[in-house]
Amino acid sequence: MSILVSTLNLAAIYSLVAIGISLTWAGLGFLNLAHGVIFTVAGYGAWWTAEHISTSPWIVVLAGIAVGAAAGAAVCLGVYLPLDGRRNWEIRTLTATLAISFLGANVLQEAFGPEPKQLPSLFGSGQFKIGDTVVTADKSGAIVTAVVVLAILVVGLLRSRVGLGIRVLTQNAEGAAIVGINRRRLAFAILAVSGALAGLASVLLAQVFYVSPDSGYVPLVTGLIVALLGGLGSIPGTIAAAVLVAAVEALTATYLGGQYVLMTMFLLIAVVLLIRPRGLGGLLESARA
Repeated sequence: MSILVSTLNLAAIYSLVAIGISLTWAGLGFLNLAHGVIFTVAGYGAWWTAEHISTSPWIVVLAGIAVGAAAGAAVCLGVYLPLDGRRNWEIRTLTATLAISFLGANVLQEAFGPEPKQLPSLFGSGQFKIGDTVVTADKSGAIVTAVVVLAILVVGLLRSRVGLGIRVLTQNAEGAAIVGINRRRLAFAILAVSGALAGLASVLLAQVFYVSPDSGYVPLVTGLIVALLGGLGSIPGTIAAAVLVAAVEALTATYLGGQYVLMTMFLLIAVVLLIRPRGLGGLLESARA
């Protein structure tokens, strides 16, 4: 049962990070390597809010989401929109976001120091038992929060005009252009939403562990793995992949040791993509104009 709880907790974090990566790549053809530093900036924003404004869980969570959304929008305005459509724009945006990732980590270290910062507990110190397994409030709260936010995201994609545009764009970019859907306008919404999801994931993780200048690298790599396994543009596939990756990580760490986690993850990628190259539920990626 403890493995199940760990799996759900990790899957909640991984889903939030990976869905942003998946939607950005499927909808815009844009691999945002600055997604990790957006994750970190949002964590520091939430920590600063807790230190200087309020320790109210709602305010801290909203601060992380808002800072993440703002950082995602900044990447859109500063990198994606100026380079979109230019010659070799895919390589240029890749290089630019990689530079932002390295530069951002150094700026954060100068601003906040190398010492890790931990957020206050957002869900209290309570706990309850399921059988012989003790489930703490931070893990159960993270799981419930992620589920609620993902449900809101799915409803928004299904019911709103912006959500409909994003869905069409991720399914057929050329068809979206034919029917008048402006990719550049939707880019702002996609990157802001992906940043907000990363910000929430950062807050949920920092309350258990910490935020540091380089704490976004592992979520970035894991998010890329989950997005590939889930299938680009598929939220159900991404969630399923997050659960699968989290289960493999929890089982590996429990029975083999933490040093084998990356090995089993890459083995999982190889097996899944050999059997199903499009991922668990996504789209076959093609070249995008």
